[in-house]
Amino acid sequence: MKILKKILLVLLVLFVIAQFFSPEKNDGDMASVEPFLMETYPPADVKEILKITCFDCHSNKTIYPWYYKITPVNYWLADHIKDGKKHLNFSAWNDYSMKKKEHKMDELHEEVEKGEMPLKSYTWTHANANLTQAQIDAVVAWGKRVQTEYKSKMQAK
Repeated sequence: MKILKKILLVLLVLFVIAQFFSPEKNDGDMASVEPFLMETYPPADVKEILKITCFDCHSNKTIYPWYYKITPVNYWLADHIKDGKKHLNFSAWNDYSMKKKEHKMDELHEEVEKGEMPLKSYTWTHANANLTQAQIDAVVAWGKRVQTEYKSKMQAK
């Protein structure tokens, strides 16, 4: 039993020390998504949905929950954000080619329509990110419209 107490004490000390270390935060500016919003012109309801459900992981600005301060949770979240931005970064929209923008809009509305986005792990802790069918329909309709516009622009070239 004495060994177990020592092991628990060592683990507690390591946990406390770990709290002094954290990954780099995704502390950009919401202005970084403006080019995306100006180009795709989402209706007000869709813009709000994007803000609540997408931008934390798919832009250069994340609004962190209180539990981000806890190591190792903060490393898990940082990795999640890094992976999300690797797949789609609204803050880098101007850097995408027309073809890539069209493809990303296709993926966006498909993922939302299938219920694969936002991720379940995100909606567990962000209840307001659970989309209703009407919200899903609005995002899908907007995404399809924007994708069609990109296809038309590519065909016109």
